[in-house]
Amino acid sequence: QVQLVESGGGLVQAGGSLRLSCAASGRTFSSYTMGWFRQAPGKEREFVAAISWSGSRTDYADSVKGRFTISRDNAKNTVFLQMNSLKPEDTAVYSCAAGPLGISRSSYDYWGQGTQVTVSS
Repeated sequence: QVQLVESGGGLVQAGGSLRLSCAASGRTFSSYTMGWFRQAPGKEREFVAAISWSGSRTDYADSVKGRFTISRDNAKNTVFLQMNSLKPEDTAVYSCAAGPLGISRSSYDYWGQGTQVTVSS
């Protein structure tokens, strides 16, 4: 069982930056692939980024590639999402997720509640 709690969301102007954190409970955090997803009002949840258990592999949605960076600190059971050059279309609730398989855009078993990110134009 893994419990996930996100933080770091907020209101930022276009072009600004935010750093999201996801704190995980459980001793097996380091064995999980971690992902970030987002859901905007009226839209389906979409994949944002993922990182392998060791941090050696990452994957990004085309819409955020070059602007967002996912990283993890297994010693602190935390995964991060650094978001730069934010755009109004990045506005959404961002959630982290944990999955036992290899790096993936869809195979996740545990989800956090999410943190709101709002980008003003």
